[in-house]
Amino acid sequence: MRGRKPNEIAAGSSPIVTVPRPPAWLSTDAKREWKRVAPILVERGHLEDADLSILANCCDAFGTMVAMARKIEAEGATIPNARGELKRNPATGIKNEAAIRHKQLCSELGLTPVSRARSTFKVANDDDLSFLD
Repeated sequence: MRGRKPNEIAAGSSPIVTVPRPPAWLSTDAKREWKRVAPILVERGHLEDADLSILANCCDAFGTMVAMARKIEAEGATIPNARGELKRNPATGIKNEAAIRHKQLCSELGLTPVSRARSTFKVANDDDLSFLD
């Protein structure tokens, strides 16, 4: 088994059963994303206390993406520099970095089609301890 990733991820013994409130420090758009995604993870039984910081960072990246998209829409993809020459709006780079971070964190949480296809989440019960093998 050396060099191979496990195919199954056994859910922990303490999944969160009610949707937690989003952290106060998240932006409005990030909180909206939390309220969209957290119920999905709770319903699947894939959210534990240890995952909340990953979820918060995922939603924060989404909020940053949206904020930068609005900034680009308002200012344009290019802006004039001190000499009046057009340069790339720095918001485009920030948006792209946030999009990459968002995708990575969504994958960690099993929120992308590829991440769901690669892993089988298995919930253990009292009668089934095969995940220990």
